[in-house]
Amino acid sequence: MIVRIMGEGQVRVADSHFIELNKLDDELLAEMERGEQDAFRRTLGALLDAVRRLGEPLPEDSLEPSELILPGPDATLEEVREMLSDDGLIPG
Repeated sequence: MIVRIMGEGQVRVADSHFIELNKLDDELLAEMERGEQDAFRRTLGALLDAVRRLGEPLPEDSLEPSELILPGPDATLEEVREMLSDDGLIPG
């Protein structure tokens, strides 16, 4: 799956890694619902770090359509809340 991190670029992440990513996404969603700003910031950073670590960066001039768009590391709780679906940032 092609994942875009806003403001950074795209990475290709194997489907086998989405179990780990979904755990972080579930944790992020719970922290947002509780309004836990500090925990939200840590978990968003961990989620983005995991995508970077597990994914393979695409060339900057690549024009692949992104199947998933994640907020950048400086996104606010409110900005991320606007991006959420019922499943969180990551469907499934």
